[in-house]
Amino acid sequence: MEKVKILIPKGRIYDNISRLFAEAGFPISLADRTYRPAIGASWLDAKIMKPQNVGELLEIGSHDAGFTGIDWIKENGSDVEEILDLGFDKVRIVAAVPQEYDEEKLRSKKLVVATEYVNIAESWLKSSGFNYRILRTYGATEVFPPDDADMIIDNTSSGQTLKDNGLKIIGTLLESSTRFVASKAALANAEKKSRIEELAMLFRAVLDGRDRVMLEMNIPKEQFESLASLPAMRSPTVATLYGDAGYAVKIAVKKNEVPEMIPKLKKLGALDIVEYDLRKVVQ
Repeated sequence: MEKVKILIPKGRIYDNISRLFAEAGFPISLADRTYRPAIGASWLDAKIMKPQNVGELLEIGSHDAGFTGIDWIKENGSDVEEILDLGFDKVRIVAAVPQEYDEEKLRSKKLVVATEYVNIAESWLKSSGFNYRILRTYGATEVFPPDDADMIIDNTSSGQTLKDNGLKIIGTLLESSTRFVASKAALANAEKKSRIEELAMLFRAVLDGRDRVMLEMNIPKEQFESLASLPAMRSPTVATLYGDAGYAVKIAVKKNEVPEMIPKLKKLGALDIVEYDLRKVVQ
């Protein structure tokens, strides 16, 4: 079978994607100053690229699948198929101006707007009725105001860097996260489509596993009815204890439910409660 050619982003996204592959069963190793990582699957051929380029390379068909923020897909207008929202590296694309700027000042002049997101910025500025000129940047956009720009359009996770540089957010243009995307040509190939869907299933299983834990407990017979409606992904796993002394019960639950659930289970009569992590959850 022809290998599935996959693009892995360099920079801040790489660590999350590398960990995801490892937990899915395909460890990645990358030697210094190389762009061809070794990956633990004979049917995968990986290459490291900037996330800005991933969508366009998939669209022209030189690769089959990859990972990038939805911000860069929309910025470049790349015609690709989104397979899975991984939820990594969540950011907002925002417009920010110096703290002292007010609406009157923004509307009274031709603004210089510094941004890497030229197309996203153009659309928002036009629809907002600003008079503007766009100045393309290549990183460190927040340093341009007030000397070299009146406004920036940039990504932010917490907004703290903008505040530290004397800027305030005046609008959110887009919310973004890392997506697993594929080329339409690859999805038209039955074998490649099957492999890409298998990867998506494993990634989803890893993400679901990270979000859940297993609770295992013993329940005396006389308390079983009060605990019969335990929350679970579908229904609890129940086995009879030796000597018919009660039941051993397992439930997979969301991690954020555990702090309230364990005390509640204890009050209802559950004994020997054990919590442990899950590696994958395939539903």
